[in-house]
Amino acid sequence: MQYHQPVLLQESVDALAIKPGGIYVDVTFGGGGHSAHILTQMQGGQLYSFDQDTDAEKQAEKLISDQFTFVKANFRYLKKYLRLYGVRQVDGILADLGVSSHQFNTAERGFSTRFDGPLDMRMDKDSPLTAQQVILEYSEEQLHKIFGLYGEVKNAKTLAREVVSARNVQTIETIADFKQAIAGCTPKGKENKYLAQVFQALRIEVNDELKALEEMLEQAVEVLKPGGRLSVISYHSLEDRLVKNYIGKGKFFGEVEKDFFGNEIKPLDSVTRKPIVPGALELQENNRSRSAKLRVAQKRETPESSKK
Repeated sequence: MQYHQPVLLQESVDALAIKPGGIYVDVTFGGGGHSAHILTQMQGGQLYSFDQDTDAEKQAEKLISDQFTFVKANFRYLKKYLRLYGVRQVDGILADLGVSSHQFNTAERGFSTRFDGPLDMRMDKDSPLTAQQVILEYSEEQLHKIFGLYGEVKNAKTLAREVVSARNVQTIETIADFKQAIAGCTPKGKENKYLAQVFQALRIEVNDELKALEEMLEQAVEVLKPGGRLSVISYHSLEDRLVKNYIGKGKFFGEVEKDFFGNEIKPLDSVTRKPIVPGALELQENNRSRSAKLRVAQKRETPESSKK
């Protein structure tokens, strides 16, 4: 089985407009598909690829190139680790925000509703919080919030109450235990979609995904050179909204600010008017690509940078 089939591979790498000798960052190495393709486009220069997953680190060992450096870290520490390597500015940054096929297909990681396994869901196997701890230790109010906010689950309040009631009378250690515990809340005929939303909510909470994404985007602007490209693939509305707002408004919430002359104050300009989505062939070959959206931005030239 292929470790991971990269989504929007050609489109996301083309969007970087790779320059010979440039410095690029893949902040989500995963199975290495995007990184490997970036390397084929480079002549000189350097690629830094981030991932917090030990399995991804093992995959990175297969990518042998003097132009490639693997960084085992969450992308929320982008600026810190680039500085450790003496890098202040880069020409392009690529992010594929999805869970890798390998993570989904490995039962013991606990990401997929298709298998039984432990309630884990940690991207970084060394981090302390697991999905089981969220289910067993969070208050009803906290559970209601994450199911509603991160999973956009319609009956989030009822679901939270059901989880709290169930954990008082039965053991919830595995995915099967959890699915059984919430069976009364799961809509008949829509089980797969509902469970996917619930699992998404737990995964986002366990990995602090949205906050980490915000921090990465803010740092991406700091490290990108003027004219540098940002290429981001998202898979659900929560991620996509943050990316879209930050590119379009320079902030995650609220309206774009303007200067005295009515010019928008924001660090990025969108390169594409609408998000790029997979074509018919990719949708047919890779089911995981169906919700993918690629947004591309370019860092604005400042008066100072344009004089150089």
